[in-house]
Amino acid sequence: MAVPILKQGEFLIASIQAALSDHDLVDLRDELAGRIGRFRARGVVIDVTALDVLDSFGTRTLRGIAHTARLRGAKCVVVGIQPEVAFAMVQLGLSLDGVPTALDLEEGLFLLGARGGDGASAV
Repeated sequence: MAVPILKQGEFLIASIQAALSDHDLVDLRDELAGRIGRFRARGVVIDVTALDVLDSFGTRTLRGIAHTARLRGAKCVVVGIQPEVAFAMVQLGLSLDGVPTALDLEEGLFLLGARGGDGASAV
């Protein structure tokens, strides 16, 4: 399942709409790494609001995406972690160490330093 990636000004927004297979997560990682360079993105927001579970591979992959983005010159923030998902992650000892998180897209863009007025467009 392809994850839609939108470009909003200097930022890319990947909105995960449903549980992804390990292969889909790796594809997302690779696609974002390429688009960061192609669009000279300063930041990436990964929206996981629709997810009701996040396993160890998913957590590691999100951490990897954030570190890859940083190496490519972009900041990354994960937004929308649901309370139940956060509780489960803590219970399982999973963390997103070193990866900023925010409650929602608006707060995530704020953390990345977005200035209002940019229109979103699909890329």
